[in-house]
Amino acid sequence: MKLATVAHLGLFVVLNFAGGAQADNWPSWRGPEGNGISKETGLPVEWDEAKNVVWTLPLPGRGGATPVIWGDRIFLTSGEGNDQVLLCISTAGKELWKRKVGTGGRASIKGDEANEASASPSTDGKHVYAFVGTGNLACFDFDGKEIWNVNIQDRYGKFKIQHGLHSTPLLYEDRLYLSLLHSNGHWVIAIDKTNGKEVWKVERKSDAKGEAREAYTSPCLWHDGKETHLIVSGCDYATAHRLKDGKEMWRLGDLSPKDRSAFAFRIISSPVPSPDLLVVPTARGGLVVALKPGAQGAVNSGSEFELWRKAKGAPDVPTPLIHDGLVYLCRENGVLNCWDAKSGNQIYQEALERDRYRASPVYVDGRIYIASRNGTFSVIKAGPKFQLLATNRLNDSFTASPAVADGRIYWRGFNALYAIGNK
Repeated sequence: MKLATVAHLGLFVVLNFAGGAQADNWPSWRGPEGNGISKETGLPVEWDEAKNVVWTLPLPGRGGATPVIWGDRIFLTSGEGNDQVLLCISTAGKELWKRKVGTGGRASIKGDEANEASASPSTDGKHVYAFVGTGNLACFDFDGKEIWNVNIQDRYGKFKIQHGLHSTPLLYEDRLYLSLLHSNGHWVIAIDKTNGKEVWKVERKSDAKGEAREAYTSPCLWHDGKETHLIVSGCDYATAHRLKDGKEMWRLGDLSPKDRSAFAFRIISSPVPSPDLLVVPTARGGLVVALKPGAQGAVNSGSEFELWRKAKGAPDVPTPLIHDGLVYLCRENGVLNCWDAKSGNQIYQEALERDRYRASPVYVDGRIYIASRNGTFSVIKAGPKFQLLATNRLNDSFTASPAVADGRIYWRGFNALYAIGNK
């Protein structure tokens, strides 16, 4: 996700990504600070097909990638027949251009859900970077001119992962950071964003077995007041890497079950940083760990660097959200857990619409927005007391996390892109 200034607080702080991103831009999957938090105000609480939908734009095919936004332009990847394409759309809802990123792959990896356009693009305000399941990683300027296009599978080996490689590259300063964790290899890689060439590559060792050798997480950043670390989760561990050369700085272990269930212990939900802790979820219903600043070397159960460790509660797919001392975790069945960030103690547990949940929640203006797969959107008041403000519906399927910019929230469905705002 994406960059800007570092606040030297002596604690770990989250960075603004994408090189000086403005508050009304959404340059990456988890927004300007990589944490799913927006500073926008005035978004609607209620909408449906006829209410507060500013515009709808049909899409050429299925995708799970989150739109990214800079100024008056929206970028997102999509399937189109046998191709994976990058779309540039105006904030007025008009397609400006479309470019092919890759061709081939599996049109539908998991029958009704996964696809080759699941990794989200990112932008620094001058260029947009797109990664698709065929392994193509490409850079385009804002006029749609291709600057470079490289195939990561050709360079680092064929992907071998049951549901396809969906990890979103992280854009920070002059590099793209990739987490390639699949059964044919475990690598963390830095790519020069100007030309697509490798800056460094490190093997990310793991003794995981079976499906636990595959991970669907995306990397994030955590800053300790002195140094910024790249955080990679999956394959029974979470690790921190030095940005300069990829050197592993610490390794969080004791994450997987000790019985045979560990063989199917694939991790999908990504870590989330905040100024004073890092929350690391594991696989569906499993362990969640919070680390405090200063971690070094091997970090296992009972380590002084652990803030807390909870045996149960990890989401299957949605990445947690941290805001104002609370951690929100949406389970795959719509059960929303709210925990105290300092202790891990449960504040509340409430059931939302009973359905599959794939999109990660976002915080906007005192509210938490959460989408279910079937097009039901829950708007919850942020804070220690659960209050459901609205339940909204659109006639589409949703697995992509939303983007928020300039007074609107954008939801990407399988059929269309929806701009929600006060008309």
